[in-house]
Amino acid sequence: MKSYFYILTILLLMQAGVTLAAERVTVNVPTANIRSGAGTKYKILWKVEKYHPLQVIKKSGGWYYFKDFEGDKGWISGDVVRKFPSVIVIKNKCNVRSGPGTSSGILFTVERGVPFKKLKRKGDWIYVQHSDGDKGWIHKKLVW
Repeated sequence: MKSYFYILTILLLMQAGVTLAAERVTVNVPTANIRSGAGTKYKILWKVEKYHPLQVIKKSGGWYYFKDFEGDKGWISGDVVRKFPSVIVIKNKCNVRSGPGTSSGILFTVERGVPFKKLKRKGDWIYVQHSDGDKGWIHKKLVW
């Protein structure tokens, strides 16, 4: 009986983990306003650019309350976000390469806070696209 209870507890915890998994959304317009509340009457706190990833905390009507890669929180309209994978650079001066590895040539260098759409993955490397169309490979440890 004890092992049955143990297995049931584990299964319930696993189910709770799936239920509580954070939903991520991505900004899908050139620039989006982050507001202090769920509505256009609330103050604009800052703006984010296309492909900026956001971790949803809760929803209210057509608005999302979220946390970003720096832990900052705010509200964004559901009209300007979509559910597709994106990443944002968390380190300064990161190389974006022509292939998935440090032996591949450097295409360009980016600063902290630059968002990208995630196109595919190969091992620890992510093939990304910036909103200006530039594409390349970046290591997973350099992004959120």
